[in-house]
Amino acid sequence: MITTTALTKSYGGARVVSGVSMHCEPGTITGFIGPNGAGKSTTLRMIVGLVRPDHGTATVEGRPFADLPNPARVVGTLLDANAVNGGRTGRATLATTARMAGVGADRVDELLGLVGLPAAADRRVGTYSLGMRQRLGIAHAMVGDPTVLIMDEPANGLDPEGIAWMRGLLREFADRGGTVLLSSHLLQEVEATVDRLVVISQGAVVASGAIGELLASSTLLVRTPEPQALAAALRAEGVPCAHGPHQTLAVDTAGGRASADLVARIALDHQIVLTELRQAGPSSLEQLFFSLTATATASAAAPALAEEAA
Repeated sequence: MITTTALTKSYGGARVVSGVSMHCEPGTITGFIGPNGAGKSTTLRMIVGLVRPDHGTATVEGRPFADLPNPARVVGTLLDANAVNGGRTGRATLATTARMAGVGADRVDELLGLVGLPAAADRRVGTYSLGMRQRLGIAHAMVGDPTVLIMDEPANGLDPEGIAWMRGLLREFADRGGTVLLSSHLLQEVEATVDRLVVISQGAVVASGAIGELLASSTLLVRTPEPQALAAALRAEGVPCAHGPHQTLAVDTAGGRASADLVARIALDHQIVLTELRQAGPSSLEQLFFSLTATATASAAAPALAEEAA
């Protein structure tokens, strides 16, 4: 379990993270997304004790990272796959971490096989491709057989086959009861991988929840040649609706007051032709992302523009 409460951090008077709160449950994969400079990496580093927050708290399995007696046995991290000694071999890199975590040497060979690096195990890491270093980083995160994984851009450098492999690895880890928090710019992969989503912009959380709920909309878009007649029929049945452009109506389905089936039945009862009936809202994570982050950016810019105008 990962919990943050009102995490806040500033550098040189500029606030980069502002009141970030999130809760990642066992058995789930949480995607942490936002534009460049939104505060994602700083937040992850505060969770694992690499950056001290100005305010707020972060715990892993109920404790601050610094209070974990053997952190590698609780939480595995991949924050920078290049942060390794290029002169060591892949096997030596993992063996050092295994000894520090109190894990047997057989775990090293097991992980090298898991991440597809047995043939390169005795090569120096400096000769590895970016994708190979990323695989080694994933193995490094899993050395202590942790219950929590925190990863920043884990798909960086992986080819399509490697990304699919990583997705399956994380899914299996979560299905065994593990907790995964990952940050990524590959929105299609995030959408295909995660259960829950936290969206950050301008250092603050702008949306969080189950990905299906965030992508769903509580509004039906209805198009008909007779919008006035349909609106009257819907309102007579207690169905809230509003007129839109191009012969459309927006029907509010929040709270179960309406549904596509009900709208279709009412239209049929009144012999009103429908040319379109669908759920409104973002059809992909990419659309949701741009909608949320654009709104947050505009909101943040408004006070500054007003002050400048004054």
